[in-house]
Amino acid sequence: MALTPLMSSTAVVLMAFAAAAAVALHPAVAAVSYDRKALVINGRRRILISGSIHYPRSVPEMWPDLIQKAKDGGLDVIQTYVFWNGHEPVPGQYYFEGRYDLVQFIKLVHRAGLYVHLRIGPYICAEWNFGGFPVWLKYIPGIRFRTDNEPFKAAMANFTAKIVNMMKSEGLFEWQGGPIILSQIENEFGPLEWDQGEPAKAYASWAANMAVGLNTGVPWVMCKEEDAPDPVIDTCNGFYCDYYTPSKPYKPMMWTEAWTAWYTGFGIPVPHRPVEDLAFSVAKFIQKGGSFVNYYMYHGGTNFGRTAGGPFIATSYDYDAPIDEYGLLRQPKWGHLRGLHKAIKLCEPALISSDPVVISLGNSQQASVFRSSSGYCAAFLANYDSESSARVTFNGVHYHLPPWSISILPDCKTTVFNTARVGVQTSQMTMERVGGFSWQSFNEEITSSNDESFTTVGLLEQINVTRDNTDYLWYTTYVDIGQDERFLQNGQSPVLTVMSAGHSLHVFINRQLIGTVYGSIEDPKLTYTGNVNLWVGSNTISILSVSVGLPNVGEHFETWNAGVLGPVMLNGLNEGRRDLTWQKWTYQVGLKGETLGLHSLSGSSLLEWGEVPQEQPLMWYKAFFNAPDGDEPLALDMSNMGKGQAWINGQGIGRYWPGYKAYGDCSDCDYRGTYNETKCQTNCGEPSQRWYHVPRSWLNPTGNLLVVFEEWGSDPTGISMVKRTIGSVCANVFEMQPSMRNWHTKENENSKVHLLCDFGKKITKITFASFGTPRGVCGNFSEGSCHAHKSYDPFEKKCIGQQRCSISVVPEVFGGDPCPGTMKRLAVEAICG
Repeated sequence: MALTPLMSSTAVVLMAFAAAAAVALHPAVAAVSYDRKALVINGRRRILISGSIHYPRSVPEMWPDLIQKAKDGGLDVIQTYVFWNGHEPVPGQYYFEGRYDLVQFIKLVHRAGLYVHLRIGPYICAEWNFGGFPVWLKYIPGIRFRTDNEPFKAAMANFTAKIVNMMKSEGLFEWQGGPIILSQIENEFGPLEWDQGEPAKAYASWAANMAVGLNTGVPWVMCKEEDAPDPVIDTCNGFYCDYYTPSKPYKPMMWTEAWTAWYTGFGIPVPHRPVEDLAFSVAKFIQKGGSFVNYYMYHGGTNFGRTAGGPFIATSYDYDAPIDEYGLLRQPKWGHLRGLHKAIKLCEPALISSDPVVISLGNSQQASVFRSSSGYCAAFLANYDSESSARVTFNGVHYHLPPWSISILPDCKTTVFNTARVGVQTSQMTMERVGGFSWQSFNEEITSSNDESFTTVGLLEQINVTRDNTDYLWYTTYVDIGQDERFLQNGQSPVLTVMSAGHSLHVFINRQLIGTVYGSIEDPKLTYTGNVNLWVGSNTISILSVSVGLPNVGEHFETWNAGVLGPVMLNGLNEGRRDLTWQKWTYQVGLKGETLGLHSLSGSSLLEWGEVPQEQPLMWYKAFFNAPDGDEPLALDMSNMGKGQAWINGQGIGRYWPGYKAYGDCSDCDYRGTYNETKCQTNCGEPSQRWYHVPRSWLNPTGNLLVVFEEWGSDPTGISMVKRTIGSVCANVFEMQPSMRNWHTKENENSKVHLLCDFGKKITKITFASFGTPRGVCGNFSEGSCHAHKSYDPFEKKCIGQQRCSISVVPEVFGGDPCPGTMKRLAVEAICG
């Protein structure tokens, strides 16, 4: 239904409850509940491993494979936000198709035998445009976001009820036989509640009561909300959550976002998180009594079209996740976490039965022991020292603990997993060029007026004018210059100053580009200052203001501005300074190419395209191409371009911006010690994002249309299509300790080297192997002071010509111990062909 500003939130909630009752009977007995230890599903406590996969950040054709890989990785639950602005782009008009087919996504998860945690929000943050809110929400009279505000609560209750009713009508809650075991209302509201006081507290209480009143039959959570009203569970988000304690002693310890790294922003380096530290943080949370862990993200995906928020959030939302942006396994992260999940599941009978007993094993070492009344025993042996390994004694047995690591003993005797010992290979991904393009061009007109343009006095805020239907807004005014201006004789050009709330702008004088300036992810505001060449008579000043995603986080971000708000000043005239701010300005929303639909096959055929000129700003380019052979994931290499947007067959690939180089600290990365988002980074001095994902399902066998709009002026002939494949595979594994050599009569998989090539490929060459103290990383290994001279032998005998092979990391395999008393490891790199 369409909202009216006069509808109260109470009326909407009552209507929602009535609709819910009509859709399905309320659950008589909740099949999902909780106690202080864990979620309880059908009477059984569960230790649950979850991962975030956002349905609009991939395509439906990818969903089954992503979900299966998540299941194979040891997950029990798939977590997703619900994307309000994708589902209700116009008030009362809903969309649940294509990438936004939420019901189909949940049914696929159910078919795979996994549960769902549905984070309705409807505020989601998520580095998504406007935090998931539809832009029209901002223009409801009297509205203020996320506070005790009747218009906002009415809209929020309406959408939340819409989603709950849809889930009930499809039978998707667990009590109906479906997969949904958890729901979330609001998102990371705690910091705002702390700042805003009573109105925020009243809103949080209302939101919780509204959600619970929808009778979903499953628990609700509020993440980063320490004051979550009963019965809603407060949960933790962060890089580490072992410190977290629920607000009430009868609520379980849950971690809704275990950050696998951080998002990528234009102009900043790309973050990575070592899997050793991620596994350490999860094991530490479980050993402190945690029972639910969700990886954010497990598959990050892509911010297609204009869905990236921010501003300045990149199109890639890879997040260094266990499944990469293209849907491929990121090794060793996926495999090492899979081993962690197996080890935790072996401990589950003890974990759900008791609180840990903590035993000191040294200055920075301790054991956490869980015992059940039926005799199960599990132990976590932790070394919190970030520099040195430790030899500890537990139950009369000696154990070696690498620095910053936790060993898991499901029987309180045998180590089956250590967070710092990575036995899974590293897959070195390559982007293989498969073809270029033949281009044609169309020159975007500068400030050409149309039926939609209008003139008014003063400067207008950009989003109020565009309603975020486009990134682009033209501001045009005129300046008269008399013959007596002194600068015409002395050669000292006037200086134009333009102040903008962000995010980027191009300045044209008499249709000639004179400058470009842009803000940053830290500060989107910007100021342009530059000399201008003016002639006698009327001069045209045209400013193309460009947004780069609406804010997705912050206090009352609905009040934040974009565009040229002034002042706009012209200095150096006879009169001194001329203020242009309150002149008449003509506004044109969007580009002519957007109006013509040049990104589509039908629109691009409406006009004549020409040859590609020398690098010029504001150019449209198009090319036709055939789909590359094979089934490998595809991407566009845009590294030589400046800034703009790209489409394939009318589908928005997203914003590209390789011209904005990343600057920051990209020094060596060590997994040991506390992680933060700037600790382990790459791409310094390079584009934040070079490759842009092209889903194969968007392609036809032949005749595909690629359209690029380039703002800055770059040569499109450098754009190429690439395939993402595995080049070399590496492993870097600690030697197997005597206490680890048997577990249920099998050699411990965590101290074996496993090498695996893609299907159809085999290991053709061992380029490096060293058992001892090798140095470097995959692709750049070198021998250390300790090296076994027979390091290559077992790989050449067992691996060459095979798709996969495994080698135990023990001295006798490599001809004996090359340096007794030294902790050794094996590094190996192989080529697949």
